[in-house]
Amino acid sequence: MHWLELHIDTTHDGLDPVTALLSSLGIDNVMIDDEEEFRSFLEETRPHWDYVDEALEREMRGKSRVTFYLLAGDAGLAKLAEVRIALQELKESRSDCGTLLLTLENVQDADWETSWKQYYKPLPIGERLLVVPQWEAENPEVQATSACRVPLILDPGLTFGTGSHATTRLCLTALERRIQGGERVLDLGCGSGILSIAALRLGAASALAVDIDEQCLTVARDNAALNGIGPDTYTVRVGDLFTDEGFRASLGGGYDILLANIVADVIIALAPFVRSLLRPGGLFLCSGIIDTRAGEVAEAIRQSGLTLLEQQEADGWCAYTCR
Repeated sequence: MHWLELHIDTTHDGLDPVTALLSSLGIDNVMIDDEEEFRSFLEETRPHWDYVDEALEREMRGKSRVTFYLLAGDAGLAKLAEVRIALQELKESRSDCGTLLLTLENVQDADWETSWKQYYKPLPIGERLLVVPQWEAENPEVQATSACRVPLILDPGLTFGTGSHATTRLCLTALERRIQGGERVLDLGCGSGILSIAALRLGAASALAVDIDEQCLTVARDNAALNGIGPDTYTVRVGDLFTDEGFRASLGGGYDILLANIVADVIIALAPFVRSLLRPGGLFLCSGIIDTRAGEVAEAIRQSGLTLLEQQEADGWCAYTCR
């Protein structure tokens, strides 16, 4: 019997969400490695030891990992694809779970590459958009559909959004209704770049995409290139406007649309800065707000001097359009 050994790298806070995710997919037999629990164990048992193997300490340093096993074969690969898609949604909905990097052993990369792609299909969003996995771009059926929708071509990755999560769909739906043509767009927490690239595909004149994760430099630029978008209209930067005043100042202002598909806490913290980033009458489109915190976010938006124009809801998530 041949098994696949899989690892998910997360954070201490991400261990419970990851194990709950796996359990929801019928995977309950997992092993957990966690540096914080390892350190607690050392402190609690200190009277019983006077030396800890340095190699073991190195192995556990910074480690929060969930390991599980699946039978090799079509069924295991299909389950693996479910895990991958679910992890992507978890990444889009939470900011405290780390990279959620999924790695596996005892299976050739080619097997995985040809199996998981079948679970990503073109996804119509709103009235005008069609999110298309890169390998489906030349599909005649997809090209026929693209004749009446704006295709948004993406290379789906584990750590960034592809439009499948409700928060991204809500933001894209609001965005397509607000883009009239010629707008300057600022996308905070851009990830894959899906929102700002969609804005350009819908007719915006330029977009600046920002994230604190350096991976966005490669991922967002590559996705932009797939859509024929270059550095003349699309800029990707890494920085934190909350902790770096110089970086915040360098973003400038006067944007027609500010996008933020992040989480409630970050949107609340961002609210006081929104008006300084927008032109008078500009729009703030925010998503990633779990419904239990919608009222709290709405109040922060109002307190910042913005007017709530529209609220959308889907699958327990909320999105706001504000001016």
